[in-house]
Amino acid sequence: MSDVRVGACSWTDRHLVASGWYPRGRRDAEGRLRHYASRLPVVEVDSGYYALPSRRNAELWVERTPEGFRFDVKAFSLLTGHPTRVEALPADLRGADPGRLRRGLAGQALLDEVWGRFAEAVEPLRKAGRLGAVLFQFPPWFAPGDAAEETLEACARRTEGWPVAVEFRHPGWWAAGHTDGTVALLSALGVTAVGTDMAQGLPGSLPPVLPVTRPALAVVRFHGRSRAWGRGGKEDRFRYDYSVAELAAWVPRLRRAARHCDELHVLFNNCCGDAAVRAAEAMGRLLTRPRR
Repeated sequence: MSDVRVGACSWTDRHLVASGWYPRGRRDAEGRLRHYASRLPVVEVDSGYYALPSRRNAELWVERTPEGFRFDVKAFSLLTGHPTRVEALPADLRGADPGRLRRGLAGQALLDEVWGRFAEAVEPLRKAGRLGAVLFQFPPWFAPGDAAEETLEACARRTEGWPVAVEFRHPGWWAAGHTDGTVALLSALGVTAVGTDMAQGLPGSLPPVLPVTRPALAVVRFHGRSRAWGRGGKEDRFRYDYSVAELAAWVPRLRRAARHCDELHVLFNNCCGDAAVRAAEAMGRLLTRPRR
């Protein structure tokens, strides 16, 4: 079986910090990351979506984590066509048109600059072997079709040599009759398809698939099963505690995927309090339990 790494989608979430999971004396920036890395082997840097990461922070992350630890970095919102606030850009780039940014649009010069700065920021992680994947999470309106495929192809060209993972939010990519085409497309582009666990029966629900499209890495993200998915605030959407039975039901599927890749990342995005880290630790125990 491949190297299976289980973790959470943030180590800095304020609700996690306030939960008591971090012990006294380990609640500053350095202490939190060192403590997290002593408990779990992978983490997602969700802050990369909200603002461009900095190279200096990446250098510090390398210094504060052990050899073999992995960071999956979420791509900046503008790189996936999401609405972006002017304030999220570095100060010298804030002359961009706010209206276009709110529609997830940018001129070519700005886009080139943002891509370059994002690449520069994650380079210390890549060079140190800490970069697990760069996660491109496309918005719910990113539907299958020629335009979307052209966007994915352009993204693959921009990220040549990076470990890239793609998560779709439009359910059409994994609809019956379209799954094989999606797998073939991502396989041809050499990127990892991100599997998901989430509430079912909602308009935006994605099926619990976990295809392996890149032998080096498979990724699955657990979003929780809140019925408020797609509406309400973050706490409403992600407040969910997985039961042991719900986690255990995924174990056979995870083990099957692990047989077809070098590394499997299992990431919990139910970031409300310490729910994500507790679920990650529980899933880690389940996956290492001897088979009966």
